[in-house]
Amino acid sequence: MSLGRFLSWIFNKLRQREENRKREIINRLFTRQKFAELEELVGINIKNKSYFIQALMHRSFLEQNSEYDISNERLEFLGDSVLNLIIADFLFDEFPDKDEGFLTKVRAKLVNRVTLADSAEKINLSKYLLVSKNLSNSFTNGSRTVLCDALEALIGAVYLEGGLEAAKNFIEKILIEPFSKANDYLIDENFKSQLLEYAQAKRLENPTYLVIKEEGPQHNRLFTVQAVIGDKSFGIGKGRNKKSAEQKAAQAALAVIRKEETSK
Repeated sequence: MSLGRFLSWIFNKLRQREENRKREIINRLFTRQKFAELEELVGINIKNKSYFIQALMHRSFLEQNSEYDISNERLEFLGDSVLNLIIADFLFDEFPDKDEGFLTKVRAKLVNRVTLADSAEKINLSKYLLVSKNLSNSFTNGSRTVLCDALEALIGAVYLEGGLEAAKNFIEKILIEPFSKANDYLIDENFKSQLLEYAQAKRLENPTYLVIKEEGPQHNRLFTVQAVIGDKSFGIGKGRNKKSAEQKAAQAALAVIRKEETSK
């Protein structure tokens, strides 16, 4: 046997061994039934199962399972880009008369982490996730961030497996159609902006936000904020950070204002 043929034989053996190893990993992590359920969820026949194993593998899993290669972070990056493209394309066609500012605002609502985590929960994505035992035992803490990242990674896997059309169909199914039916993407949740617009329209002073209470340990603070216009308090809100507490306070203030106006 020539050296070239010998090296080729060695290379093929190593490649076959690697393929067998990956096949064993896939069979160990996901049953045939689980893959069938996943195929139904994403709407395509899965041929390259490794894409989806990677998409659903959180980096915490790798810390306790060193024989596996890579977490879902690269696919998360790809899925985020695909998601933004498909949402932008949908909005461009759906609202031909709206300007760039409107389209940007609605896109941000559709692709923000809260919306993605909500969508991931609705499709029960957590049942497919590969996470460490520690994270699995306390999955409610920070789990929405994990779900959001995994959903973006799953979109990336669908794109690699089935192309842009498959990714579009999946995103329409889990994200666009539910929001379209409820018209949720047209609801402006920037309550601070709405309160500022109200104050300016009524020629009042701009709203200010005062932190009136802080409580809880440093890693889990709870802020209480008061929304004030002039010398009058209009609403109080609480949140895990000042920004969310200010939004809650502005929302409460708007509710008070609308109630006062309807009672006149």
